[in-house]
Amino acid sequence: MDSVIHHLKAKATEKTSEKKLTLSDKIFGCEFNEPLIHQVVISYLSAARAGTKAQKTRSEVSGGGRKPWRQKGTGRARAGTIRSPLWRGGGQIFAAKPRDYAQKVNKKMYRGAICSILSELLRQKRLKIFEEFKIASNKTAELVKLLKQLDLTNVLIITNEVDQNLYLAGRNIPYVDIRDIQNIDPLALIKADQVIITVDAIRQLEDKLG
Repeated sequence: MDSVIHHLKAKATEKTSEKKLTLSDKIFGCEFNEPLIHQVVISYLSAARAGTKAQKTRSEVSGGGRKPWRQKGTGRARAGTIRSPLWRGGGQIFAAKPRDYAQKVNKKMYRGAICSILSELLRQKRLKIFEEFKIASNKTAELVKLLKQLDLTNVLIITNEVDQNLYLAGRNIPYVDIRDIQNIDPLALIKADQVIITVDAIRQLEDKLG
């Protein structure tokens, strides 16, 4: 499968040049598998949940060992402990406990979902491939200017390794997400309106998923 490479010139104000790049059909020629992508995204979101919420049952709340008043003759309802769930300060009836929300997804399914997403991004012309994507300094204004020139908003930038200038320039821009190839995930790919990826990152991705 052929795709266009957008090559950035030295200055952001200049136009881009284009040439062809051959992509692997195994990664960028897959059908869109919505049920698989949904399952993988749900698994990813579930694994991100802390699951640390904890409440105490009546047996775990301190105090309440003595009967608050005698069984009969007071005119009040019977009570065995002040730590009853019916009392203020008592235990919870169905207390929440720490749990793991992770859902198992095997590697083949995960790779299949990533390939399906990348293929669909390419078909929708939301995936832009650059020879390299760098800026001269770590100034946010420089990156904003470059993205404005390319008419890009809500963009995910994927490089083969962490670029310090690019990371520092983009970390405070709410509509820009910068990742290296090791840290991409299905949710980030889906959320972005446009995805920028470098040629070196493409080759690493093909080795990783091929």
